[in-house]
Amino acid sequence: MQSPTVEQVHAALARVIDPEIRRPITEIGMVGAVEVTGATVAVHILLTTTGCPMRERITTDVTTAVRGVPGVADVAVTLGVMSDEQRAGLKTLLRGGVPERAVPFSQPGSRTRVYAVASGKGGVGKSSVTANLAAAMAADGLAVGLLDADIYGFSIPRMLGVTGRPTKVGDMIMPPVSLGVKVVSMGMFVQGNTPVAFRGPKLHRALEQFLTDFEWGELDVLLLDLPPGTGDIAISTAHLLPTAELVVVTTPQLAAAEVAERAGSLAKQTSQRVAGVIENMSYLPCPHCTEEGRDHRLEVFGAGGGQTVADALTGVLGARVPLLGQVPLDGRLREGGDSGVPLSVGDPTAPASVALREIAQRLGRAPRSIVGRPLSLTPVSA
Repeated sequence: MQSPTVEQVHAALARVIDPEIRRPITEIGMVGAVEVTGATVAVHILLTTTGCPMRERITTDVTTAVRGVPGVADVAVTLGVMSDEQRAGLKTLLRGGVPERAVPFSQPGSRTRVYAVASGKGGVGKSSVTANLAAAMAADGLAVGLLDADIYGFSIPRMLGVTGRPTKVGDMIMPPVSLGVKVVSMGMFVQGNTPVAFRGPKLHRALEQFLTDFEWGELDVLLLDLPPGTGDIAISTAHLLPTAELVVVTTPQLAAAEVAERAGSLAKQTSQRVAGVIENMSYLPCPHCTEEGRDHRLEVFGAGGGQTVADALTGVLGARVPLLGQVPLDGRLREGGDSGVPLSVGDPTAPASVALREIAQRLGRAPRSIVGRPLSLTPVSA
């Protein structure tokens, strides 16, 4: 049998994904020397840190990948550590060339669509909707990040089944990943159910650190789960992410719709765009009517609140604000949030899942807003 080539080995190594950075090891500079002697291949791997907790898994994955190359009979993997210069190069690569301390998603070259999910009041299911949208987008193949910006009332880690903590690679912090979604939340930095007592400046600083200190990588979509209302975090989000588009969540109830309208109207003051309105808890499918061949809906919280908010915001903002969808009541949405498996991936065929996945696809395919982005215009002489 013909001996393998170095090119074949590199091609096999390109299929090995770093378990923490989640990119091919060939792409992030972890592959050092590769030597082929007959049917024996020696591979030198450069770990990001000396005490890398994934060294055994990386060794196993590299060995398995190289053994799959035709003609390879034996694989010898040695481990080293990146130099300071190599780690600096990796950091630049992961930041997409953006200078340190800058918010990558607010840079002119960013292609990430940023959606800040807001509500006027609590109890409308905003966090549940956000978690399901993130999971549905990731299931559709998008690179998704979810920032739990509700510093006081964080709930996203439980809803997405996040049990791990962020991983530190040098001075880089890698977000944990669950269901294909990169997640950052204050809940990862407190013990148990300890309350967070931050005032305005510390809230702003926490949000800024979540955006700048974590290596989010190249995302297609970043979702932010905002706290209810129009307080400090909503204003800081507009300041740090001027291109973020608001997604307003409400229920059909008139009282909730009126408060949601105020949350969406903040976009006029912050020069943001409202991507649309989601009506959650829209109706309860009659549990008995399908058996009788009828499709009857029980409007537990009234009707029309979502469209009312969309129409009102259209008038206030002077631009069309669509009703993105109506999500029916389903007890399994709550169960999924408690168990860490959102309904949109746990049972994609459920009526609530279908509605959420349609909204996720609509937002995921939308072009990035040009609000707040500089246009490359060149004066032309007459």
